[in-house]
Amino acid sequence: MSAPQHRIDTSPKVSDEIRQTTCYMCACRCGINVHMKDGKVAYIEGNRDHPVNKGVLCAKGSAGIMQHNAPSRLRKPLLRTGPRGSGEFREISWEEAMNTAVGWLTEIHETAPHKLAFFTGRDQSQSFTSFWAQHFGTPNYAAHGGFCSVNMAAAGIYTMGGAFWEFGQPDWDRTKLFMLFGVAEDHDSNPIKMGLGKLKERGARVIGVNPIRTGYNAVADDWVGITPGTDGLFILALVHELMRAGKIDLHYLAQYTNAPVLVDGETGLLLRDEDGKQLVIDRITKKPTPFDQKGVRPDLSATYRHAGVTHRTVMAHMADRYLSPDYSPDAVADRCGVPADRIRAIAADLARVAFDEAFELDLEWTDFRGESHKTMTGRPVSFHAMRGISAHSNGFQTCRALHVLQILLGSVEVPGGFRFKPPYPKPVEAHPTPHGQGRPGRPLAGPHLGFPRGPEDLQLDEKGKPTRIDKAFSWENPMSVHGLMHMVISNAHAQDPYPIDTLFMYMANMAWNSTMNTSGVIEMLTDRNDDGGYRIPRIIYSDAYSSEMVAYADLILPDTTYLERHDCISLLDRPICEADAAADAIRWPVVEPDRDVRGFQSVLIELGARIGLPGFLNEDGSPKWKDYADYIVTHERRPGIGPLAGWRGEDGDQAGRGSVNPDQLDRYIENGGFFVEHIPDNAQYMKPWNMDYQDWAVKIGLFDAPQPFLFQLYVEPMRKFQRAAEGHGDQQPPDHLRDRLKQVMDPLPIWYEPFEQTLVDTDQFAIHALTQRPMAMYHSWGTQNAWLRQLHGKNPLYLPTKLWQQHGFKEGDWARVTSAHGEITVPVAHQAALNENTIWTWNAIGKRKGTWALSEDAPEAREGFLLNHLIHELLPAKGDGLRWANSDPITGQAAWFDLRVRIEKVAAPAEAQPAFDPIKSPVPTGPTTLKWKVGA
Repeated sequence: MSAPQHRIDTSPKVSDEIRQTTCYMCACRCGINVHMKDGKVAYIEGNRDHPVNKGVLCAKGSAGIMQHNAPSRLRKPLLRTGPRGSGEFREISWEEAMNTAVGWLTEIHETAPHKLAFFTGRDQSQSFTSFWAQHFGTPNYAAHGGFCSVNMAAAGIYTMGGAFWEFGQPDWDRTKLFMLFGVAEDHDSNPIKMGLGKLKERGARVIGVNPIRTGYNAVADDWVGITPGTDGLFILALVHELMRAGKIDLHYLAQYTNAPVLVDGETGLLLRDEDGKQLVIDRITKKPTPFDQKGVRPDLSATYRHAGVTHRTVMAHMADRYLSPDYSPDAVADRCGVPADRIRAIAADLARVAFDEAFELDLEWTDFRGESHKTMTGRPVSFHAMRGISAHSNGFQTCRALHVLQILLGSVEVPGGFRFKPPYPKPVEAHPTPHGQGRPGRPLAGPHLGFPRGPEDLQLDEKGKPTRIDKAFSWENPMSVHGLMHMVISNAHAQDPYPIDTLFMYMANMAWNSTMNTSGVIEMLTDRNDDGGYRIPRIIYSDAYSSEMVAYADLILPDTTYLERHDCISLLDRPICEADAAADAIRWPVVEPDRDVRGFQSVLIELGARIGLPGFLNEDGSPKWKDYADYIVTHERRPGIGPLAGWRGEDGDQAGRGSVNPDQLDRYIENGGFFVEHIPDNAQYMKPWNMDYQDWAVKIGLFDAPQPFLFQLYVEPMRKFQRAAEGHGDQQPPDHLRDRLKQVMDPLPIWYEPFEQTLVDTDQFAIHALTQRPMAMYHSWGTQNAWLRQLHGKNPLYLPTKLWQQHGFKEGDWARVTSAHGEITVPVAHQAALNENTIWTWNAIGKRKGTWALSEDAPEAREGFLLNHLIHELLPAKGDGLRWANSDPITGQAAWFDLRVRIEKVAAPAEAQPAFDPIKSPVPTGPTTLKWKVGA
């Protein structure tokens, strides 16, 4: 007789209610089901209906419950009472906090708005924060993109109207060969993991190009352990091989790119007709013809001689450059650390899959020239890249090279290739230019951040001096479309180009892991003038947690957690669309705060009204919005276009365009916190040229009129800046910048050595040093999470086998790491799958004692560390009496990954160096064991 079997409930009830919202544990913005018991959060899982993650949830998302209950959460507004950096505050009421902020800000709004520098970190409401700053009238606003991945975004938009991640995705269902460049595991993690799962299931091949083999690169079929900073050289060698073999999509290039457009033989600008349309030579008429004329057959190899000048096509200029032996695999192999034969093999594989495995989809469509097509050609090769190739001083041109590579293969916006997500692609002409010139008490005429078309769009005063505190849109960084957040504190301290009065920051841990030169920045934040006043007179900071930056502010406006506030993931900002659908989402207070804190966006709403900002008041002087939720529903950026696209119109039956619906947020909540509007089947590919897509985009409000365009292999705005450096035009750069601008502002992608390695002795500093974020962390706020800390409570410095053996290291050893700027002493570990001249560590694990409610002997404070201490915001002096920003000279992107170092084995110290004195914490230290019971 068998023993009785016990019934096991494999799905016990974990909640008495489920509230659906959007995760904020990284920037993926996945849908989550928040299980509630007795009004408290009991459990978080993925929402299977959500378009981003389809139920998949990573360790970070699951650990959101610990983030929401973190002991480090701030409890009340704080006013500094001790010196900056001491952590000494007194708790104050919100009324006192708001009165203080209004008192500080109102005077400069009315007299000198440029004396406010308002910069935000990794928040997801930048369309709103920029709107606030625009109405304040300060030119000094930007978010974190300038020290993250602006090179990728800007290069993509100037080249093809969009880039990777939020802009687009591979055709996961049809791609057969997928290449990743410089991608750490935190960016777009769930969608990429899901996509890689599809590829593996179908037997598709994955190639990872990264000096470090972890995460996605660890599961790649092939790993290319490239030398940091040489990705662009490697990519252009692939271009060389493809062009040499004739393995490029000539039809695609002729029809959909500016490859056949004529380049003026005298100016280097593109030839245009009287309406400004780019000109090609029609193979039938042999005459210059506007690119968009019906029936035109552009000639890629044409020449046109007029008035004694010969004009050649962009394609001819590309052939001249990239068929040069300078870009051959043999010429670049040693610098890239990739054998020439392997470069040739990868190029051959790209060609084989793109052309020999091409296919047709029976989808009828009409192009922008009015010509109908029965099918779409698929090229099943796709790419993805992120900060690993962006965060170099040559990153913009490297990203341009990668975009050009996929265009040459004809694999952008085709079946099997890379696909854009609405509202992208958008030509650069669809984006605003930067604005910064205003008058006290008045809003700026347009948004701060934009895409310059030439020198006329630079933000300079009548003497040619930068008008922004970060020097964005100046000759130092002409196309800095996301600003230079990493230069704000340094420039404000130097009072260059002018002194400011108030630094106002949100979610930007600039006193620790989010800044270069951490020790130096701490000194700048605490430095005083001869009269005893602070060099940066006032600092207002908003954060949800007791981060390192809190101690260096004068006024703290405590934020909520992401489960306690309204947020808007908007098509106006950083949307969550898929390649086959437009989508947006909300967060809403699934629980109310148990502390005296307020959502930062609602605080800005109140500040705007109390300061009297135009746009925040009704005609009778009353506040236009009561809080951020009210703004989300009732604000209109254009008639019928608001922050949210779903359930618009009085009856909530309109998508994209429509009047205000007061019940809109309720409709989102009922639908799981998101909205999706699918693209018609015949409009899902060839978006820049497909009139069915263009008409659909107009219908839902992405555009007001169709905007078909050509991909820009040759970027004319760059040539305009280059011409200015050559002495042409009214706007002229300073003489000391001319040679650099002539070199880097090339309208075709180039490669040049990262700046730091041209300025240091590379025999002395022979090693490359990098950081990347782990899959289980997202910037500093993840490392104080009770669950995630168990995965990454400390971070060793990983060394490749060659260096490990050369220096005689063994497990448990420590090393002194020295750069041209500083030194650290840290624990080391061995990793075999690593470029032989590269060392690396996880980012933002190390913590300052006294912060994040961690004990002073926490592993993060004793064995955790930052490479930031080795990196300066300025390059090493080069003997010309000037100090140059450690940034890409085109966009101002922070060049985090240009760092060169040397290492030596040392005795283990008591803790990682440099060590800092503890900060007095405004919140109590968290318990050793964090536990609580939800429900009965």
